[in-house]
Amino acid sequence: MTTRRLLLGAALGALALSGTAAAQDLKEFRIGYQKGGLLAVVKQQKTIEARFKTLGVASVKWIEFQYGPPLLEALGVGSIDLGTVGDTPPIFAQAAGANVVYVAATPASESALIVPAASPIRSLADLKGRKVAFARGSSSHNLTVQVLAKAGLTYADITPVYLTPADAAAAFARGSIDAWTIWDPYYAIAEKRQKARTLATTKDVDGSNSFYLANRDFAKRHPEALRAVLDELAKATQWADKNRDKLAAAISEVTGVELEAQQAAVNRARINFGPVSDAVIAQQQAIADTFVKLGLIPRAITVRDAVWRPSGS
Repeated sequence: MTTRRLLLGAALGALALSGTAAAQDLKEFRIGYQKGGLLAVVKQQKTIEARFKTLGVASVKWIEFQYGPPLLEALGVGSIDLGTVGDTPPIFAQAAGANVVYVAATPASESALIVPAASPIRSLADLKGRKVAFARGSSSHNLTVQVLAKAGLTYADITPVYLTPADAAAAFARGSIDAWTIWDPYYAIAEKRQKARTLATTKDVDGSNSFYLANRDFAKRHPEALRAVLDELAKATQWADKNRDKLAAAISEVTGVELEAQQAAVNRARINFGPVSDAVIAQQQAIADTFVKLGLIPRAITVRDAVWRPSGS
């Protein structure tokens, strides 16, 4: 068991199960998830439903989102209780005053800046003056910023094209954009279907995290329910890391993504789960500070202010 998992277990263990009365006041738990992630398998396996049944929670509702910003918008207004997104959506959300808190961290799925197979673009430097598509406020937004800086370019050197993953996939296939920054499994699908070439990935920069976030009010009212969910997610993560073929098959079945692409995405994924540590907070703060300097978010934020600290931890 990794240090991150041990630390998370210690933090969660501080919340005694004697608080089940508050959990029993919860009639429905609502989870936001995205295509291709671990939550899609947890949904299929119904482990959270089984855990909540012991706590008196009648139902679990699953809502799929195409990418992070709409999920966090729903989370902030209380339309869902928990969700998972990449590193950048929480920064935009916190800057906008969203009522959300970080509750756990996990390595992000692989993301990349890709170009069509026949593109004349051969290096990151060739992106100057080009149309680069990504979802605004998503983790691909941050990766774009980072790889441009690595190549000695600025954000102003490209023409950003803000598209949802589905719209960007269509634009990439018909050649109406020059490059696309995207995460798995969309990245793997583009590799398999369009033979996309990769210019840079998250491995070429400072790495990336994904996060589980909760509605702040929900976390205050139902800490024991949140603890139960995180405990199930930690178990699911351990299973996923040891059973990658089964994980790929399960995600493929749930999402409809072809197995070959999903297997490629799972094979290169870093699978782990743990608390939002000081090191992770520092990474997030660096992203936030960069986005303030670029004028991409309206104000400076302190990431630590949005990290859930269960009482007694």
